Amino acid sequence: MQWSLVIPLKPLALAKSRLADTATDALRPGLALAFAVDTVTAALACTAVRDVAVVTNDELAGRELAALGARIVPDDPRAGLNAALAHAAAAVRATLPDSAVAALNADLPALRPPELARVLDAAAQFPRAFLPDAAAIGTTLLAVAPGHELLPAFGTDSRARHRASGATELRPTAVDSVRQDVDTGEDLRAALALGVGPRTAAAAARLLIPGQ
Repeated sequence: MQWSLVIPLKPLALAKSRLADTATDALRPGLALAFAVDTVTAALACTAVRDVAVVTNDELAGRELAALGARIVPDDPRAGLNAALAHAAAAVRATLPDSAVAALNADLPALRPPELARVLDAAAQFPRAFLPDAAAIGTTLLAVAPGHELLPAFGTDSRARHRASGATELRPTAVDSVRQDVDTGEDLRAALALGVGPRTAAAAARLLIPGQ
């Protein structure tokens, strides 16, 4: 099965506020963009991925991610993460009505294409499925088969919310790079330990990260 991915990215100036202990206000937008660049690059290199749509209203991010080969979908609803994802999924299916669709976080800088392929192959066995994050509280990927609605429930305790909504929780092994999103300095240290993409490595080199 070939997948269309939808990746949400808020305006860079508002992104990654929880990295305040690690990055200054001046550095956080660049770090958020670095995460997204490495995530989209890895996603486009995955053999299970047909195309990637990034839903964002950030002009700089849109230009850079479009240059990588991503389709940019404006966040017309402007009503939060879940509305943006539902809008992007609808935009994808307007042109590819029979597409399998998966929402993927934009902050997976250690993402490895073969691991993403394993997760998507596992998701293909179910009408709707999700992958919990490394903290086992949130969600990094929500996938639906053709003919099924995404119905995203990202946000606080999204693992429990997706499970309660009837989505199957995926439990593949050796997919740490798909689970390791980055919200805090601790998350960033964990991603760096896995091995991040070149854009994030360059951005992180400008930070003073305790423990590194």
